[in-house]
Amino acid sequence: MILTTTNSIENFKIVDYLGIVTGVAINEEKLTMGFSMSKYLAAIRDGVDTTKEKAFQQLQENAKQLNANAVVGIKVEIELMTSNLAMVSVTGTAVKVAS
Repeated sequence: MILTTTNSIENFKIVDYLGIVTGVAINEEKLTMGFSMSKYLAAIRDGVDTTKEKAFQQLQENAKQLNANAVVGIKVEIELMTSNLAMVSVTGTAVKVAS
């Protein structure tokens, strides 16, 4: 599946717009502050990366349910919530493309 933040895909023609799809994931791992700030920040970064990947997987699954082979115009929102939880929301337009 092709994923892009742009509204078109070079060398491909969008033949059908299938609808808006979203993937949302929340990091369920609580972080505790220790003596090392660098380890704490690395743990936040890793948590956001893992959560973002889960959100993208969900986005792709939702697009496949619409028989899409690409998602264009992707927007990613990351929100750090209280208790050091991260929420990632990924939204785009599911499309059918042909080369």
